[in-house]
Parts: sequence; C-alpha cells; structure tokens
Amino acid sequence: MMKKVKLYEADDKMIDLISDNHSMLQGLSAFGIRLGFGDKTVSEICAEQQVDCHTFLTVVNFLINGYTPKATDERISVKTLLDYLHASHRYFLDFQLPVIRKKLEETLKQSDHLVVLIMRLFDEYAHDIRIHMKYEEKTLFPYVEALLRGEHKPDYNVEIYARHHSDTTGKFHELKNIIIKYLPNDGLVNNQLTATLFDIYNNEEWLSNHSSVEEVLFIPAIRILEHRLQSNEVSARLSSMIHQAGNRESISEREKEVIVCLVQGMSNKEIANRLFISVNTVITHRRNIVRKLQIRSLAGLTIYAITNNLI
Repeated sequence: MMKKVKLYEADDKMIDLISDNHSMLQGLSAFGIRLGFGDKTVSEICAEQQVDCHTFLTVVNFLINGYTPKATDERISVKTLLDYLHASHRYFLDFQLPVIRKKLEETLKQSDHLVVLIMRLFDEYAHDIRIHMKYEEKTLFPYVEALLRGEHKPDYNVEIYARHHSDTTGKFHELKNIIIKYLPNDGLVNNQLTATLFDIYNNEEWLSNHSSVEEVLFIPAIRILEHRLQSNEVSARLSSMIHQAGNRESISEREKEVIVCLVQGMSNKEIANRLFISVNTVITHRRNIVRKLQIRSLAGLTIYAITNNLI
C-alpha cells in the first residue's frame, strides 16, 4: 500500500496524518505524544503535550516524503530531537530487539546447528547496534545537553561524531538472507518464520530512518547550536572588554598635559619644569597613565594623543 504523499502542516488533523502513515505510530511515542487526540490538529496536540510543532513536522515530512529542510533551519529544536532520539533508543534496545529475538527462538528449533548459528549471528548484530547507540547515549547526548545549558566543551564537537557516525541498516541484511535461503519450512512454522522475517525487515527500515534523522536533521541542528554558542561567547568577551574599558579611570587634565609633554620628547625633569611640579610627581603621573591606558610605548601614547585631540 502506497503512502499518501503530501507535506503535512500544523493545521492538519493528527488522525489524518496517522491514518495515512501508520508507520508514524512509533514516532508519536518517541515524541511523547499520547493517543486519544480525537480530531484535534497537529499544532493543538503538540501545544497540549509540549512538543515543538515545527520539529515534529520536520521529522514527519522527512520520514514520510523525504523532505529535507535547509541545514540552516534554526527553528528545529535540538532539545526536541534529543528527546526523540533518547526515546527511540529505549524503544529499540528495550523492546524491539528483545521481541524479535524471542520470536526467532519460538520459531526455530534450537537443536539444529544452523539455527544455533543464526541465533548467534542475531546476537552479534544486536550487540554491534547496542554499542553504537550506547556511544551516543554516553558521549554525544551528554555533549548536546551541555550545549543546551550554554556550556562549551573544547575537547569534543559534532564533527568528531559525524566522522564516526555509521549506518547500522546493513546489520540484519545477511541474517534475513540466510533465513530466506537456507531455512525452508512448512505449515505453521513457515508462517511464524515469515511473520518474524517481516518484523526484521521492518526493523531494518526503522534503523535506516533512525540513522537518517541523526545524519540529516540532528547533526546540522547541533552545528547551528555550536555556532550560536561560540558567537555568544565571542559577544560576551567583547562586552566584557567594553565594560572593563568603560570602568577604567579617566585620564586627568594634569595627566593629559604630561602625555603631551612626553609625546613632544621631553624628559621627566623638563616636564617637571614645564608644569611646575616635582620629578617624583611626574613619575607618579606616568605610572598612572600606563595603568589607566595600558600603553607603555611612546608611539602608543602619540596615537592616543592624536585620536583624543591632545595635539
């Protein structure tokens, strides 16, 4: 049965979206959207159940129609995607994998050596996928949570993850081919095996969708978050510098006179004679000028005098 091809919008009814695409039922659960929504629209349901509507529709239209948003779409909520992927991992690791394994156990005869090998193959593939997801849970997701709190970690970034992100969709390809080729069965067992194979194919499609959401939606959204945080840090540093500059003590009129004399090449004694002050007072003024302006060179003082119309 073909899926209904359309881009879903906020004012579409949620029931129509699910009726057209029953595969999105698990997606609803991953977003934390509960059933029993009547004839309410997508935007109404998202608002009631505190789900970012734009991000939900972005994932829906991507998975259903392959619609890819711009990599610069800043409206996509990283927090919503993170929650969605967290829940998807839990669904897959705690429910989907154990259910398929149990069905294989119930369908196949454990006394057959080929069957034992098939079960071992399933466990190896499941282990590889579990490691992949556990890495994200222990490394990537905490990093993203830190970004959302405004914390920048210089020892890790999304490009490190992107370089090592692998597609796990092929993990079950060999398994299902072996079952199809080498385990002919009759009657009830064959029906059970066919149903289990159907689940494995659905599982493979689910893994493909999951990997694509990470690659096409999540990684670009993290890049935007990283860039925004880095920009905020630069702005904060500039603001701090401006604030510190504004808090510096202003140059007194006497100190300005000393600066003019210095720029004109006078010695401490000449300045003292010109301004009718002691040499020690001149030295004190020069120290204060350096402290306030953070300028030590004659060239720097000359530039300051010119830009402030002292000479």
